[in-house]
Amino acid sequence: MFKTLVTVGASKRNYVFVIPVGEELSFKKAAAVVHEKSIEMLKSKELLPLTGYIHGGCSPIGMKKQFPTFFDETILLCETVIFSAGKVGHQVEITPEILSQILDYSIADVTA
Repeated sequence: MFKTLVTVGASKRNYVFVIPVGEELSFKKAAAVVHEKSIEMLKSKELLPLTGYIHGGCSPIGMKKQFPTFFDETILLCETVIFSAGKVGHQVEITPEILSQILDYSIADVTA
């Protein structure tokens, strides 16, 4: 199970990080991956207008705009990946191979 986190860098650019639900995003590692001085979580009130999703239902697939997206490197250990389907309580289960055909993403070490 993975969670989708939307962030904003010092440059005001947005980035999406998808990490295991039991892990925390390392802001230092995430900033380094996207070549930003710093990075922070997007404010909850800004999530719906920016992505089309509410807090707790955010999916890396189907956002209003495609942002640079990074899955934690643990995806390499998974036969399938489960994450939000865009509504609270709904999930998608998909193989990383099929996911890479429908979503442009990178893999990086971004957890604390």
